[in-house]
Amino acid sequence: MRLNNTSQLAGFSKRADLAYFLKQILGADYRHEPLLAPKGNLLKAYRKGQIGWPEYEAGFLSLMRERQVEQRLDRGLFAQPTVLLCSEPTAERCHRRLAAEYLAQRWGDVEVIHL
Repeated sequence: MRLNNTSQLAGFSKRADLAYFLKQILGADYRHEPLLAPKGNLLKAYRKGQIGWPEYEAGFLSLMRERQVEQRLDRGLFAQPTVLLCSEPTAERCHRRLAAEYLAQRWGDVEVIHL
């Protein structure tokens, strides 16, 4: 879900590392999905304190609607347990929560569990 999945924000967070460890530890596949990532200018404005969380949340949800994510993302990808990853430590102020809740509202039978 990250905008840039090759930056080293934390250990083992690069695309190739994630793919390897997910496969080795869980037998899971890795897929980078830019449809669920924020635009760079929105994220920068939030991180620099130019906008607050309410503005970021509204901008991100507007982006999800504009992209028509619920129609463009293959619903079959969620037929098995699926994990949305990003670099935020908790779901409270994170776009993964917003994306998961957005899809759950539109698709209906999605159970969102924050770990």
